[in-house]
Amino acid sequence: QLQLVESGGGLVQPGGSLRLSCAVSGSRFDSYNFAWFRQAPGQEREGVSCHSSTGGRTVYADSVKGRFTISRDNTKNTVYLQMNSLKPEDTAVYYCAADPVLFRQCVLRQANFGPWGQGTQVTVSS
Repeated sequence: QLQLVESGGGLVQPGGSLRLSCAVSGSRFDSYNFAWFRQAPGQEREGVSCHSSTGGRTVYADSVKGRFTISRDNTKNTVYLQMNSLKPEDTAVYYCAADPVLFRQCVLRQANFGPWGQGTQVTVSS
């Protein structure tokens, strides 16, 4: 069973940058798709980005395309989310999650993912 721990959240001004990390413990890290989701107060959790286990394929929500970059380091069992040009509407708790079905197509659908990390707060405000 995988365990995921996010870090790197914080308070940043609009236009600033943050890099989130998701440390994963467990075996076969390189076989899983990983994704980042976020949930703002009073809103449903939404998919942000997914990184496929094969071919390096990535998927992004329209709201973050061109600003966020997902990556993974299979030697460190870690998934990253580089967030640039942050906006107040990016404020949310960010969660990392693994797709338990190995080698499945990367799709930003909550039902495709679990286990989940505990989340890290990102606040974009001046």
